[in-house]
Amino acid sequence: MQGINFLKGINMIAQVVLETKLEETARAAMVRGMFDLEKQTHARSDLTHSLPLENKEWQIGLITGPSGCGKSTLARALWPESFKPPAPWPEGKSLLDAFPVSLGIKEIVELLSSVGFSSPPAWLRPFETLSTGQQFRATLARLLASALAGAAPTPLVCDEFTSVVDRVVARIGSAALARVVRKSPLKFVACSCHADVIDWLQPDWVYYPGEQRFDWRCLQRRPGIELEIHRTGRQDWTLFAPHHYLSHSLNPSAVCFLARWQGQPVAFSAWLPFVGAGPLARREHRTVCLPDFQGVGIGQALSNFIASLWKGLGYRALSTTTHPGLIASRNRAGPWRLRRAPSLARGNSPLGHATTRLTAGFEYLGPALSPREARELLLAR
Repeated sequence: MQGINFLKGINMIAQVVLETKLEETARAAMVRGMFDLEKQTHARSDLTHSLPLENKEWQIGLITGPSGCGKSTLARALWPESFKPPAPWPEGKSLLDAFPVSLGIKEIVELLSSVGFSSPPAWLRPFETLSTGQQFRATLARLLASALAGAAPTPLVCDEFTSVVDRVVARIGSAALARVVRKSPLKFVACSCHADVIDWLQPDWVYYPGEQRFDWRCLQRRPGIELEIHRTGRQDWTLFAPHHYLSHSLNPSAVCFLARWQGQPVAFSAWLPFVGAGPLARREHRTVCLPDFQGVGIGQALSNFIASLWKGLGYRALSTTTHPGLIASRNRAGPWRLRRAPSLARGNSPLGHATTRLTAGFEYLGPALSPREARELLLAR
């Protein structure tokens, strides 16, 4: 038996009553005898939770605590419509086919990219073939898509949030999700036994059912990500090649750089001399961020840093891309300026793919790295 009552305008009060009939068995009787326990015919749990959710505007909430403290039971009592099981992922079809039919492909691509799942080749694969981290991101994207399409109630509730992924993926994924939710009219509630996501998810409120404690929070900056960037060789491309949206190839003359976070390789960037008239320039060739670290701007930060290196050495830093998410990002205020709107390049373009796909050209106009630092990084191997 389960019940819930509300008091609007003061607190949202959830009185959760769970009662189960117990059957006496031989094993149960033996354990009762071993520990001198009284015979019980029913197990009953009766808890009252007070959440003042009507007192302030909010978008993201977190219910957290150890396993068995009642997180899922409370969330199910408060928002029962949000606990309807989602439709199964289609077998043998791309995960794109699982998104609401009312959404256009551009909207689906934007949602997948916004939660940090920016790998078009992986989008074309069935859900069951993805890594655990990719499945986590895809599930979040579909949950958001259903709500935005009006096919899911709000608040969105994600039970066992980040429980199936490692803690690095959990933190990065939480930050990516929070950024998407904050830009939408949606509300989102996560239920998780992992409190380490708090600083990355940045919820407006946190409730601890085991302690029956509710805390409003002020938004803060998420923890910083300090990248270690150094010059590297082609051998590191092997790790990143499968995740590039366009090609696995790497030009033999590319100058390569590797970014590490907490000792782990997270992003790779390769640059080429620019072939064409005008001042000396360098062109971005390949920049890839590993899937587990996408969604918080690591790839963009690496790209910006290497562009500032070339500028510090007196070169123009240029980039041509066909990725819709990257084009949209660079079109917003930032260090890159659009030099060529999305279009097809001429047939004699050194960018072979640009003659068959829409690409946009950008130039880096941000600050330059000091010439001394730029030379030291470029020559260090």
